Amino acid sequence: MNIQQTDVLIVGAGPSGAVAAAFLRQQGRGVLVLEREQFPRFSIGESLLPQSMEYLEAAGMLRDVVEAGFQHKNGAAFAWDGRYADFDFRDKFTPGWASTYQVQRATFDKVLADAAERQGAEIRYRHTVTAADFSGERPRVSVRDADGVCYEVEAGFVLDASGFGRVLPRLLDLETPSDFPVRGALFTQVEDRIPADAGFDRHKVLVTVHAKHPDVWYWTIPFESRCSLGVVARPEFLARYQGTEAERLQALVAEDATLSRLLEDAVWDTRVGQLGGYAANVRSLWGRGYALLGNAGEFLDPIFSSGITIALKSAALATACLGREFAGEAVDWEADYARPLKAGVDTFRAFVESWYAGGFRRIVFQERQAPDIRRMICAILAGYAWDTDNPYVAQPKRRLGVLEGMCS
Repeated sequence: MNIQQTDVLIVGAGPSGAVAAAFLRQQGRGVLVLEREQFPRFSIGESLLPQSMEYLEAAGMLRDVVEAGFQHKNGAAFAWDGRYADFDFRDKFTPGWASTYQVQRATFDKVLADAAERQGAEIRYRHTVTAADFSGERPRVSVRDADGVCYEVEAGFVLDASGFGRVLPRLLDLETPSDFPVRGALFTQVEDRIPADAGFDRHKVLVTVHAKHPDVWYWTIPFESRCSLGVVARPEFLARYQGTEAERLQALVAEDATLSRLLEDAVWDTRVGQLGGYAANVRSLWGRGYALLGNAGEFLDPIFSSGITIALKSAALATACLGREFAGEAVDWEADYARPLKAGVDTFRAFVESWYAGGFRRIVFQERQAPDIRRMICAILAGYAWDTDNPYVAQPKRRLGVLEGMCS
């Protein structure tokens, strides 16, 4: 069988894979990226956080993203049965980027992948990894291309950036049950036709809490003239709604007076998709010859749009470790990659858990908020979950617990 060689093999050409490829090319490494799909392709997760801009800039991709003309984003808004609260990322505790973009992922992911190719990475679309062997001196994976032709790739290291495809966790039996309750989502994109005077801030993602079932929430992510629209709930709740996926999502939107008013003239011109049981975990984020990036390792919940930020952070950390390893240094992947990455993930986790338990919802809609605490929370909502100078990063559960008690 044909055996090909590369310094680093990346599985998946999404944001974490493309950014990792760019960082590795900056180090002068040979990079081969294998992507199962053909880009552009549809994906959800369209709302970026400002922290992610730091990694796009460092990867040499900022100009590509800016020139793509995506919808500007400067904050997050929350609505619940007539109540409204918003956070402006420009008023945050942590220094750094204060604005970002809402992106249609088909375009965004292609922009990043094309930028990685221009930097010298080779991307092969519609090439599927079917097996992986890490028992030898160098990792070896089996691949099948779009024509059914099979070959093998031998690499110095493998980065799994396959997202929800979770290639190495499946092939190497790394998956473990998530401790998050199972939730599902119905989602689509619409031509929203929201009037300019409707009071809808297109520069912010809108999270709407169901009036009667506060653990159910909707996302509305505005683009220039369209919106990404979805609802997240327990599977048993979603199962109450009959009909097609579109009919079910429309029925759920109709249950919120403000959201249904905003979308009363919307054109539902895109298929409604369904995703279930998306929370995922693994025994380890790394092993001999490989590391897991972004959603391939762990996915919490879409409530705070943390997915791409975590993905890009993982790409930056992993490629920094590889740079040292290729230079002959000893790298402790647990201490230098897994623990630093998990530190920020655990900050997001504390906020997600508090949201569904009800505490953080009370904090968000509290009428009187201390400005300094508000700025600390705003920094985390902007993605700065690794800034340990922020007390709500250094001790997220304890700090949130105290604040929840004050808001009860």
